[in-house]
Amino acid sequence: MASHNVSKIFVVGGTGAQGIPVITGLVRDKRYQVRVLTRDRTSPRAKRLESLGNVEFVEGTFASESDLRAGYRGCDGAFINIDGFNCGEKTETYWAIRAYELALEEGIKFFVYGNLDYGYKKGGYDPKYRCGHYDGKGRIAEWILFQNQKLSNQNRMRAAVFTTGPYIEMAIAAGTPMSPTVEDDGVVTWRVPLGSGAVPHVALDDCAYYVRWMFDNIDRANGMDLEVAIEHVHYAELARAFESVTGHPARFVDVDLDTYWATGSMSRAANRGCGYNSDPKDPAFMTIRQNFTGFWNLWKDSGRNQGVIRRDYTLLDEIHPNRIRTVEQWLRVTNDQGIKDGRGSLWERVQPGNLRPALKIAEDGMKGLL
Repeated sequence: MASHNVSKIFVVGGTGAQGIPVITGLVRDKRYQVRVLTRDRTSPRAKRLESLGNVEFVEGTFASESDLRAGYRGCDGAFINIDGFNCGEKTETYWAIRAYELALEEGIKFFVYGNLDYGYKKGGYDPKYRCGHYDGKGRIAEWILFQNQKLSNQNRMRAAVFTTGPYIEMAIAAGTPMSPTVEDDGVVTWRVPLGSGAVPHVALDDCAYYVRWMFDNIDRANGMDLEVAIEHVHYAELARAFESVTGHPARFVDVDLDTYWATGSMSRAANRGCGYNSDPKDPAFMTIRQNFTGFWNLWKDSGRNQGVIRRDYTLLDEIHPNRIRTVEQWLRVTNDQGIKDGRGSLWERVQPGNLRPALKIAEDGMKGLL
């Protein structure tokens, strides 16, 4: 039975790629009100959220106790998705803990933490899987669920974790680790170091449904780490599906990591800092190359949902019966929607100069680096 004991939700990360669909799902029927923490309530993304209705803003930063308290006060739910790639692993670790503790202090009833896989641990602490912005979230997710095991904490505030992964939108967008190119022979090409592995891609629109389900079903969601994806996407299948949907040629070319870092979509930024607001003099500092080498190693060893990173697709089918289940299904829906709303077909949208960012970070401080 649904548990409707939360009505106003404070959101950190609301203007991000995931935050916009999540908030859209929460306010679509006006069941929930949402308060969004933002640095600039006049930004285009904030204005887009405001137009949904039932959305208000508090200006500030997650790295401020007073701003977090202002956001929580008067709310009874929270969805906290800190941009760890922005702030760096160490900063997220501290402020995610404080975000949980302050939520308890301020009387939040249900706390959902936006998470990524703790790949380093899931891979047996093998250093080749070390990916800072994933591991930073994964450690905190375990800590939050551990705190939630204590009955006295549950009586004050229940908690759950929402674990995503690379958005499938990133496979047809600019400024991502898997941005495609159209090569001289006219073939859409993904040149990435994936081998026979697969990426458990997540559809952003599905995030709207899953997070809404968590707030609608607090009794069941409490203590859960809901790990989501559409499927483990092998990039040979991504290319085949793109051809099937668009009628234009596509291919996946496996490259080694050295080649990827010399010529790939992130090559220009390889030696820059991962966590562009983190301090290069900090011993915890990672370069983009260090961070995303671990990222790709995770997926290389996760093929067929039998490796390091796995998903329970039977559970996801139960929770979201109408979810996107294959990359071809997603491409078909996206192609048709693009034609309908004037953005163009997928084939048109991947042409040189037409690729658009999927991530807010590509519009902010990392613009031009990737």
